Parts: sequence; structure tokens; C-alpha cells
Amino acid sequence: MIDKLAKAEDPRHEQLVDEPIVVAYFLLALGYLALSMLAGLLMATQLVHWNPLNGIELLSPGRWRMIHTNVVAYGFLANAFLGALHWSVPRLVLKPVLDRRLSWFILVAWQVVLLCTFFGIVFGPTLQANIAALERLPFSLGAQGIEWGETPTWIDPLALAGLLLVAVNFMGPIVRTKGPMYVSAWYFIAAFVWTFLTYAMGNFLPQYWLAGTSAGAVGGLFIHDLVGLFVTPLGWGLVYYFVPILLQKPIWSHGLSLVGFWGLAFFYPLNGIHHFLYTPIPMFLQYGAIISTIAVEMVVTTVIVNFFATIWGSGRQLITNLPVRWFYTGMVFYGLTCLQCAMQTTLTFQALIHFTDWVVGHAHMVMFGVFSLWLLGIMTYLFPRLWRTEWYSKELLEYHYWLSSVGLLVMAADLILLGPFQGYYWASLQPWEVSVDGSQPFWMLRVFAGLAMLAGQLCFFYNIYMTWRRSRAQGVPVSTGTQQAPPAEVAPQA
Repeated sequence: MIDKLAKAEDPRHEQLVDEPIVVAYFLLALGYLALSMLAGLLMATQLVHWNPLNGIELLSPGRWRMIHTNVVAYGFLANAFLGALHWSVPRLVLKPVLDRRLSWFILVAWQVVLLCTFFGIVFGPTLQANIAALERLPFSLGAQGIEWGETPTWIDPLALAGLLLVAVNFMGPIVRTKGPMYVSAWYFIAAFVWTFLTYAMGNFLPQYWLAGTSAGAVGGLFIHDLVGLFVTPLGWGLVYYFVPILLQKPIWSHGLSLVGFWGLAFFYPLNGIHHFLYTPIPMFLQYGAIISTIAVEMVVTTVIVNFFATIWGSGRQLITNLPVRWFYTGMVFYGLTCLQCAMQTTLTFQALIHFTDWVVGHAHMVMFGVFSLWLLGIMTYLFPRLWRTEWYSKELLEYHYWLSSVGLLVMAADLILLGPFQGYYWASLQPWEVSVDGSQPFWMLRVFAGLAMLAGQLCFFYNIYMTWRRSRAQGVPVSTGTQQAPPAEVAPQA
């Protein structure tokens, strides 16, 4: 199967890929990442009373917390995944996407969905409360009361239609492929189906048909399935595609990769209720979520073992090959995340850390420390290939890596350590202000860790801009010409 991957990376097949759309998706994703990080910084400074914009209604932390999470999920991750899919799927199955015009329509339409979401969250409540004509609308212009599903109700049908078009555009070439499919295609097919169903379940059932504990149970499933059935299969599929190419060797065990696929499919949809332990949701469902969560950690362990067995004997690549380092740093964070998750979903430990910043640290470790690092590694590998020139500065690439990974490590460790402190503060029944005062040093450290991560992205943005200028100066068109790979120490010739 590695031969198929190597063939897919052959420059003779570059006409399969619409390279400008890959660039467009990546640049849009990075723009949303910057917006999300600024929103997170706004909230972080609010907690330590350093927010210079305090008191401005439209910049209130309540609104920008929702911007922070929604822009990460649907702005950065979704756009970056779509860009990587437009590169990898045609090369994987040796067929272009179903319709390139549809690809560009989806790109524009998805940005409209995101901008409408931003508008609805920030301006919707104010407009509907102050304009009489808008008060009579049968739906709310503002956010829904669903965690991770705050997209306004009038946007949900548009988002669902967009997800359906994405599935059609990529499933077309995949289903026409003859012979056995590489595991990446398995994950991609699953993600296209699961994401559509997950979004529909989380944004429509609690809003229109369910209430009380039933809505809470479905909301819990949505929270976790958004990660497990949208982000995870796309992330795993892309890693299974890129890592063998970067290491120039087959994945250690194709069979183990399928164990990971079926384990994800069977156990992950049952996990979500572990977000609502000690609630009126029936205990047998809570116990089932705990057991299935621990089972998923074992499944993820098989994936991590598979990738570290693959790099066995090629460890020097972690030093010389920066995209490989991005991928494997994300895998280390993945292992830490799963260990932490197995602990925090037990009833005993959950009683201590529920509602604390332990959970916030966990979320940052998995969303940025794992999947965002993988996507940044993919971008580090692909931008020179898309623009057919070397990176402007290897030093800036190193700054980007170290500021991002160390900044995330400090932030996650800081918040995870804060969690038990907050739990014990509350368990001691001291006044609420005591826990707030005790959290201040940790929250201050989080601000500086976040600034380090933001500085890393600024290094990357500047490096991308200067690399683009170099490519324009060389006069090589983006979508034609001889492919010139960067030097081996950045990304080896595939």
C-alpha cells in the first residue's frame, strides 16, 4: 500500500490537485486561528483584570468565548482539513474531486456560514433586543444555548447543506476507486458521514424536539462526537497518509490501523455522557460512558503504538525533519490527553475536577496540542510544494514549532494543575472569592503561555508571506511547472 502512496505523491500526478484551493483553505484557516487566539487572549486577560476593553458589550467575554470555540472548530480546523483533503484525497485514489467548481463554491459558501455565525453571536442579541421588527422573528439571531453548537438556528440548515456538499464532492472519487482502500480512505468516508449526522443531532434535536435530561444526554453526545467523529477520523486519516510519505516507509501495521478504525466507530459514539456525570441522566448511561471512554483510550493507544513503531529506527527524523516532529509531538500530547481523559471520567476524580480549569486544559491539549499541531505540520510540509520554493527562514520555522509546542505545554500543565486546587477550594465550602483569588497566579501564567503561542503563529504568518514573495519573484506559477521540493532537513523529497 505504501507504493500507492508513493505513486500518489509522484509529481506526474500533480494535475489531480487543484493547488490554489489548497492554498486558499490553508490561508483562511490560519486567519481564523489568529482570530480565535485573539478571542482567547481577550478572555484570559479578563480573568486577571488586565483587559483594556473591559465594559464594551460587543467585546464581552461571554460572546467571545463562543467565538473562540466556534472559530477553532469550524474556522481553523474545518478549513485546514478541507485544504489537506483537497491535496491528499485525489493523490490517494488517483482521481480528482467530483467537481472543482463545486470545491470553490463550498469554499465561498463555508466562509459565508462562518461570517454569519460570527455576526449572529456578536451582534445578534443586541440587534434583536433593540429593533422591534426583529423581535417578531420566529427564530433567534443570537447563539443557541447548546455547548459547541452555539451557531444561530438560522445558520444550521446552511451548515448542514455545506457538510452534505463536502461529502458528495470527496466521496465521488473515493467510491469509484477499484481494489482495496488504504486506511486513510476508510477514515475519510467515516468522517463525511459521521460529521453530517453529528451536526444534525447536536443542533436540531435539543433545539426543537428534546428537553431536560434527554436534551442534556444528546448535548453530551454532540460535544464529544464533534471531536471524535469529525476531528478524530480526519486527523487520523491525514496522519496515516502523510507519515509514511514523510518517513519513506510503510506504516508498521495496517491491521492495527483497522483496529483503531473499528474501535473508534464502535466505542466513541457512546462517550459523550461522561460530560454529565452526577446529573439526573440515568446512571446506567453514565456507567456506559465511563466504560466506553476507557475503551477508547485503549483504541487510541493502538494508534499511538502503530506510529511510534513506524518511526522506530528513523528517530533522527525527529531532529532533521520538522513536519515529522510536528506530527510526533502531537502524538505525545495525544498519549497524555488519553491518560488524563481516562482519569477524569471516573466518578471519583470527576467529583473533584468537574467545572474546574482541569477540563479547559484538557480541551486545549487535545484541540491544539494534537490536531492543530498535526495540521500545522501538514502546512509546514505543503506550502513549499504548493509554491515550489524553499521556506524563507528555517529559523522562523523553529521558532514557530517551539513557541507553539512549549507554550501549549505550559498552558495545559498550568490549567490541569489548577483544576484540583479549585476543586478543593470549592469542596472546603469557602467563599467563592477565595477560589478566584487562588486561581489568579495560574491565570496570569496562562496569559503569557497564550502570548507565546500567538507569537509562534506570527512567526509562521510572516514566514508564509515572505515565502510567497520569494515564489512570486521566481515567477513560477502556483499550479504548473516542475515541482521543486524543499531541502531534506525541512521535508524530504517524496
